[in-house]
Amino acid sequence: MKKIIAVFLIVFCNFYILHAEEGMYPISEVHKINLKKIGLLLDNKELYNPNGISLVNAIVRIGGCSGSFVSDEGLIITNHHCVFGSLVAHSTKENDLVTNGFLAKSRAEELPTRGQTVKLIESYADVTEKILHSINDSMESSERAKVIEKKMREISDEAEKDRPGYTAEVAEMMPGKKYILFIYFTIRDVRLVYAPPRSIGDFGGEIDNWTWPRHTGDFAYARAYVAPDGSPAVYSTENIPYRPKNFLKVNPNGANENDVVFILGFPGRTFRHRTSDYIIYEESVRLPFIAEWHEYQINTMKDASKECRTIALKYEARIKSLANVAKNFRGKLQGLERLQLASKKQNEEKQLQEFINASKERKNKYGKLFLELNKLYNEMKEIGTRSMILDAFRTTPTPLANAITLNEAYQELAKPDSLRLSAYTNKNIKNVFSSVGQSLKNYYKTTDKLILKRLFSMVGNLPTSQRITVIDSMVRMDYSEHNLDRFLENAFATTQLTDSITLAHCDSLLPVIICNPNDLFAQIARTLYPVYTQQREERLRSEGSLNKLLAMYIDIKQEYLEKDFIPDANSTLRFTYGSIKGYSPADATYYAPITTLRGVIEKTREAEPYNTPKKIQKMHKEKDFGRFKHKNFDDLPVNILYNLDTTGGNSGSAVLNNKGEIIGVNFDRTYEATINDYVWSESYSRSIAVDIRYILWITQKFAGAEWLLKEMGVN
Repeated sequence: MKKIIAVFLIVFCNFYILHAEEGMYPISEVHKINLKKIGLLLDNKELYNPNGISLVNAIVRIGGCSGSFVSDEGLIITNHHCVFGSLVAHSTKENDLVTNGFLAKSRAEELPTRGQTVKLIESYADVTEKILHSINDSMESSERAKVIEKKMREISDEAEKDRPGYTAEVAEMMPGKKYILFIYFTIRDVRLVYAPPRSIGDFGGEIDNWTWPRHTGDFAYARAYVAPDGSPAVYSTENIPYRPKNFLKVNPNGANENDVVFILGFPGRTFRHRTSDYIIYEESVRLPFIAEWHEYQINTMKDASKECRTIALKYEARIKSLANVAKNFRGKLQGLERLQLASKKQNEEKQLQEFINASKERKNKYGKLFLELNKLYNEMKEIGTRSMILDAFRTTPTPLANAITLNEAYQELAKPDSLRLSAYTNKNIKNVFSSVGQSLKNYYKTTDKLILKRLFSMVGNLPTSQRITVIDSMVRMDYSEHNLDRFLENAFATTQLTDSITLAHCDSLLPVIICNPNDLFAQIARTLYPVYTQQREERLRSEGSLNKLLAMYIDIKQEYLEKDFIPDANSTLRFTYGSIKGYSPADATYYAPITTLRGVIEKTREAEPYNTPKKIQKMHKEKDFGRFKHKNFDDLPVNILYNLDTTGGNSGSAVLNNKGEIIGVNFDRTYEATINDYVWSESYSRSIAVDIRYILWITQKFAGAEWLLKEMGVN
C-alpha cells in the first residue's frame, strides 16, 4: 500500500500551484503547503501520512456525505440531513422518528440504516497511463468514451479481485488528462445512534436553507460495525463496533471569530474548468429545467401530504432532497446572472484565442478549439429539454421508472458480463433488484399519476424535431387533459409494476413482468429502450469529444497563464482551509460569523419549521448552558460561518481548528455561495457549520446522552 501511495505522490509532485485563497486540494498535495504559515499548529504528516496514522484515517464518506470518527468504538458524527432517509424509513405514524428524533440508549437499540455505507480511503494510485494508452486520436468520440469507460471498469474490477469488502473507484481528476484509482475499505453495517428532533436538526427548514444567519442543529451520530474478525459485513447482531485507526479529538471550547479552521472531506462536483458555452448551457437549459421540475414535484407531494401523516412520511425525504436542489439551483442562476460569469469567461476566451493565434504552432493545434466546443454545447442545448424529460421518466413515476429499469436489466442480462452497463453486471445486479423491490415503500398512486401526467404534457410541448415518438404513439398525439387522464387511469389499473409481491420477486419474474402485453408501463419501457440506447450513444459521443477538447483547453490555458490548476471536485478526499469570518452580501449589510441560542428563541413560533422544543426554551430562559456558554456572548453558540472552499458532499465534514480538533460540523453554504460549483470568491463564498458546543449541549442537556460525551472523551 505504501508503494502505491508513494507513486501517487510522485506523479502529483509538480502538478499544482497552491493558492491559499481558493482550492479543494487533493490530499496528496498537503505535504507542499506550509501549514505553519497558514496558521495550523500541525506537522504535515499529522494531517496526512501515507506511511502512518494521521487525521485522514478519521475521515469517512458516509453515503453521499462526509463524516468523521469521534471515538475508538466506531462512533461517527455527520449531519442530520445525511441520515434523514433512515429516520424516515424507520418512522411510522405511531413512532415518528422524523418529528421526535431518535436516541439509542444501548448498542442493542442502535438502528440499521438502509443501504448506508461508510468508506475509508485505503490507498490510491495513478492509472492515467493505463487509460490514455487505451485510446488514440483516430477514435470516433463515442468509441473513445466507451474505451475509457471500459478501461476504468477493468482497472476497478482488477483492483477488487481477491479483496472482499473493498471498493475500487477510478476518478477522473482532469478531463482527458489525469485518472486516479482509489481503494476504499467499505463498511456495510451502519447504525443510527442519535438524531435530534426535526425542530432542532432541521430548524428553519427550507425557509432558512442556504441562508445566513442560521440556527440549525444539523448533526447526528451513527456507528460503524464489522464482522467479529474485522471484515466488512452486512447487518448482523453478531457484528461488533469498528475500531478505526484514528479518531478526531473533540474540543468542547469551540472556536472564535478569525480562528483558522480547515476541513477534510469529500466534496461532490465542481465545474470551474469549463468554458463560457457550458455556463450558457447551464443558465439557459439545465438549471431552470431542474429547478422548475423539482418545484412542481415538491408542490404536488406537499398537497398529498396534507391528507395524513402516513402519506407525509412517504415524501419527507424526497421533498427535502428536491427542495434542497431547487433552491440551490435558483441561487446558482441568480449568482450567474449577478456575476455575468458567461460574459467574463467569453472575454477570457477572447484573450486566450489571441494568444493561440499569435503562434503558428499553437494555432494549428488549438485554433478551432472554441469553435468545436461551441458546436458541441449548442448540440447539447438543442436536445437538452428532451433529454431531461427522458431522465425524469427513470426516476419519478414509480411504475414507469421500475419498468424502464427492469427492461434495461432484461436486455443487459442477455449480454456477456463484460459488455453490460455497469449497474447490471453480476456484482451490481442484486442492488438493482433490491432497489426495485423497495420502491413501493414511498409510492402513492394519486401523486404519481399527476407527476406522470405533467411529464407527458411536457412531451406534448416539445418541438417537432425533438418529439418522443414512442409517447406520441401511445397517447395517439392527444395531449389533452381528458385523454391523458383516461390513458393513465388505464395504465395504473392494469400494471404489475405497483404490486409489492411481484416486485419482491422481480429477479425471477423478470421476463414475465417485461413481456406482459397488457401492461402499458412495460410496453412503454420496451418501446423506449431504443430511445435510451440512442440517448446513451449521444452522451458518449459528447463525453468523448469533451474529454478530448477540455484536455486541450486546460493545456493551452495552463500555458497561457503559466500555472497549473487544482482539479475540480469529484467526490474524492480534499483539504480546504480558511478562517471563521463574516461577510457583506449586500450594500450596507454585514453578517457576523457566530449565531447563538438567542437567535433560535427569537425565531421560535408554535408551528414548523420554528417550533423550538419547550425544554430548550426553558433552558435558555434559565441560562442553563453548562460549560458550553460562549464567554463573549453570554449565550450558547449555535452556528458558525467561514470562508472555506466547499460544495455538495462536504455535508457532514468536521470543521477542525489549528490543532486538528473538531469544533463544528459543516452542513450548508450561504445563498451567494451556491455558485461555488462554477467560481469561488473570498468576498461571498461562505460555508456554515453547527458549532460543536451546540452539538454537545444538545447531546448532554437536551437528549441526556451523557455517555456519548464520555465516549468522545469530553469530561
